[in-house]
Amino acid sequence: MAVFVTRLTVTAVLAYGLALWLQPSPVPLLAPLTALLVLQVSLFKTVRSAVQRIASVVAGVLVAVVLSASAGFTWWSLGLSIAAALILGYALRLGDHILEVPISAMLILSVSAGTAATDRIVETLIGAATGLLAGFIASPVRVQPAEDAIEDLSRRLAALLDRMANGLREDASPCAADDWLAQARTLGRELHRVDRALGEAEDSIRLNPRAMRLAHTGVALRSGLETLELAAINIRGLARSMADRSRSPDPDGPMNDGDTQDRLVATLQELAKAIRAFGQVVRADSTSTSEPLEPVLERHLAAAQRQRDQLADLLRANPARQPETWQLHGELLVHIDRLRDELRVEHRVRARETWPRRRSRRYLQRPAPHRQPDQRRTKISSLRARADATSAGGARWAAPRRK
Repeated sequence: MAVFVTRLTVTAVLAYGLALWLQPSPVPLLAPLTALLVLQVSLFKTVRSAVQRIASVVAGVLVAVVLSASAGFTWWSLGLSIAAALILGYALRLGDHILEVPISAMLILSVSAGTAATDRIVETLIGAATGLLAGFIASPVRVQPAEDAIEDLSRRLAALLDRMANGLREDASPCAADDWLAQARTLGRELHRVDRALGEAEDSIRLNPRAMRLAHTGVALRSGLETLELAAINIRGLARSMADRSRSPDPDGPMNDGDTQDRLVATLQELAKAIRAFGQVVRADSTSTSEPLEPVLERHLAAAQRQRDQLADLLRANPARQPETWQLHGELLVHIDRLRDELRVEHRVRARETWPRRRSRRYLQRPAPHRQPDQRRTKISSLRARADATSAGGARWAAPRRK
């Protein structure tokens, strides 16, 4: 906060000094005001704000000059200037700066002086130029907070799997299972927090000359977040299956056998270690040094696969004799398989091959609020729906839950 306050203060004072030196106006307050409004947290937002503000002021001045030359200042010319300025602002897609167009038009129309229009444009240009200069010099690169957020998210996902594994050994009661499910449902807030941090990092990199070597970082972190989001969805489905399992009407079934419990615990622990390793791989990808960490991830995934296969052998039952138990076992193994598959190193290697194309689209495309979802987004939405509907068969025999 102190750094941002200092940046704004120094930029505004510098803009005022330049305006006094270049302009004959006695109090050129529009220049520091423009500099304050233009300077943003990231360089990309600063450039966009400067362009929009200059366009809004010039458009408003042009509307006022045309009307003052033909009609002067009257109530109907004032209304006409406001309407024309707003229409022009929407046509130019000025965003948050649309109201600056009619404001500039009204101010220039009220004084009815050509020098006022020139002074307003010049002071706006001085303030915008000063803000841009401060943005180029002092805009921070916010990559490290995004890297920290990604790694913290992976640790939170792994910690939940560890709690589930430890709970199976100590207390596999319905209350404990419901607590795991509640914790899994709160992961959505963590995903939104990481997404905001990653958005700030992507904006701080764009157009920033001090981040030229980090051009692929935003794409690397974004693809890692997508994988962790899919992992969170599968963990939520796994927690739901565990909650249904805790209400199984067959206390002597294979799921409650001691050896089966040990294999399930070992599987969850290896998956937790794999998720932690994946978070470290994603962080290292931003600096192009992830190769030494990938064997660790592969080792934990291989260990999880071995434990999972042993678990499947122990859970094997006759589906015709135990249809409900067989369905629950299948759901549990499916969520484990999906979680392991999403973390595979091969997927990360293939994702790296698409980073140059995704980076070029990020820089060349205009942000579209209603962009159609890509294949990855569609997969995430589909898995969310499946996680909400998972264990539907088990719910037929599960005990009623508290509202």
